[in-house]
Amino acid sequence: MDAKKSAKLKGLENKIGKVPKFFKELTVNDPKMFDLVMKFEDHIWEDGAISKKTKKLIAIAIAASLRDQHAVHAQLAGAANLGVTKAEIEEALRVSFLLSGMPAYVYGKAQLDEIMK
Repeated sequence: MDAKKSAKLKGLENKIGKVPKFFKELTVNDPKMFDLVMKFEDHIWEDGAISKKTKKLIAIAIAASLRDQHAVHAQLAGAANLGVTKAEIEEALRVSFLLSGMPAYVYGKAQLDEIMK
C-alpha cells in the first residue's frame, strides 16, 4: 500500500475508530472504489451544520439500532478522539431505544395479538 493510502486510512481510523479489514483490502483489490469511498467519508464526517461529535453520536445510535456489533465497536473506538463522553453515548442510545427498540416491540406485539387472539 502506498504512503498516501496509508495516511488516508490512518485519518479515517482517527475519525471513526477501527477500520474494517475489507475496507483496508480495497486499497489493493479496488483502489478506485477506495478513493471514491474516502471522498464520501471525508465529506460526511467534516463539520457542517452539525459537528463531527454530533455525527459520531448519530452513527453510534444508528449502528446500535441496526444491531451491528462491528459498526458499534468501530464507532465507539473513534468516539473518544472527538471528545464524546460515555454519558453522551448513553443518552444517544436512549433515543435509539425509543425509535428502534420500542417501535419494533409494539409492532411485533400488535401482530402477535392480532394473529394469536
